[in-house]
Amino acid sequence: MERYAGKVVLVTGSSRGIGSRLAVRFAGEGADVVVHYFRSAKEARGVAAEVERLGRRALLVRANLSREEQIEHLFEQVGEGFGRLDVFVHNAASGRNRPVSEIDAKGFDWTMNVNTRALLLGAQHASRLMPEEGGAILALSSFGSERVFPNYGSVGPSKAAVESLVRYLAVELAERNINANAISAGAIATDAHKHFPGIEEQWAEIERRLPYHRMLTADDVANLALFLCSKEAEMIRGQTIRIDGGLTLPIP
Repeated sequence: MERYAGKVVLVTGSSRGIGSRLAVRFAGEGADVVVHYFRSAKEARGVAAEVERLGRRALLVRANLSREEQIEHLFEQVGEGFGRLDVFVHNAASGRNRPVSEIDAKGFDWTMNVNTRALLLGAQHASRLMPEEGGAILALSSFGSERVFPNYGSVGPSKAAVESLVRYLAVELAERNINANAISAGAIATDAHKHFPGIEEQWAEIERRLPYHRMLTADDVANLALFLCSKEAEMIRGQTIRIDGGLTLPIP
């Protein structure tokens, strides 16, 4: 049975990495998908084509999520293209990967705007497009929200704010049958990690510490996302669910 048949799902940052896999997996469960991107147009077109190969409709929208008017444009396109929205997945993320002492105000504002403010504004717009029977909002977070990683001094605080905001959304939107949760995903090899200094050494250490026999994959995250946005998870509200294969359980 397709859990998302007849539903419309928006995944921000869905041209690459985890976002692209989320878009395809939702389509595989019957959803029409809004594929959002900012810079990676070619990759976004590939994701849209894959959604359509699964027999679903794909709407391709470019928007810079650091700008309020472009977030508004994104949701206007959703409304014009589909007339509704059932699931809003805030996956897009950015940041200045450098030590705290080297983060400037412009870089910090950029990170907070894309990672956190876009969730707030997106949730406001998304909720207006959701039908009376409700919908779901899901945000992608990371362990940097509560742990300290090298060169993560702007992204980590933005993710902590994301998790806090999800709790407020879950409570305030509950009367409209809209659920909100977050996924805090462990280490997954994506293009985004290439921008972190010394990532090869860090990756080797992560693999050495794994208690389970394999690394986390984008499909593992998608499995959890498909559940959390479904009716089956209606009593899981305002939570940040950690998925890491047990990586953070042992004491270092």
